[in-house]
Amino acid sequence: MDKATFAAGCFWGVEDKFRKLNGVISTLVGYTDGQTENPTYEEVCLDTTGHAEAVEIIFDPEKISYEELLSVFWKIHNPTTLNRQGFDVGSQYRSAIFYHNDEQKKLALESKPQDAVTEIIPATKFWHAEEYHQQYY
Repeated sequence: MDKATFAAGCFWGVEDKFRKLNGVISTLVGYTDGQTENPTYEEVCLDTTGHAEAVEIIFDPEKISYEELLSVFWKIHNPTTLNRQGFDVGSQYRSAIFYHNDEQKKLALESKPQDAVTEIIPATKFWHAEEYHQQYY
């Protein structure tokens, strides 16, 4: 099994798209890349903690590749808008790929469209969102 972490706007829809893919073992929504320890949804929504709403994906690389996950990531959101996805505005809705190893970094950088504002940065502590956010759809 391997792990991928993506931020692409509100984590409810992002999680739903990845959860349905063959080869994805599990998904978990939460918060990453911020300064506050154990942030709450309400704190993150204030856009003061620095966290992004993100999805942590456990996948079987024998059934789905990281490149395939990247392809889905680029298709399910607009990576050209800074800190915004549709009506959701704030840095918590930023487009980001949090890589877990050098190979993921390389593949993410190679796949990134030229006009994308997506951050490609190392994965940091991932805080699980409250239970009522998990598999929301």
